[in-house]
Amino acid sequence: MSHLPDVYATISIDDLNKIDFSQVGETSENTIRKSLDLTQFVIKYESEHEPTFIADGLVLPIQVLTHQEAIALMQTAVWQEPEPIIE
Repeated sequence: MSHLPDVYATISIDDLNKIDFSQVGETSENTIRKSLDLTQFVIKYESEHEPTFIADGLVLPIQVLTHQEAIALMQTAVWQEPEPIIE
């Protein structure tokens, strides 16, 4: 039986201590993807298993994204250093 597509959520770094890593695809704060300015991070979870810390309102995501939307976001200057220009 397959599960529904994964959900990606960007979260404020201020909420990092509220994340129960047993409910998401990352294992610790060492395995999350952080924005370059260290103000946000991304978690992934199965859409049919919304983490309790989101469901109960303890953590309010900045954005909730599909896989494709998350890939596009990770390509932006907020999340990825630009390639250096070689002359």
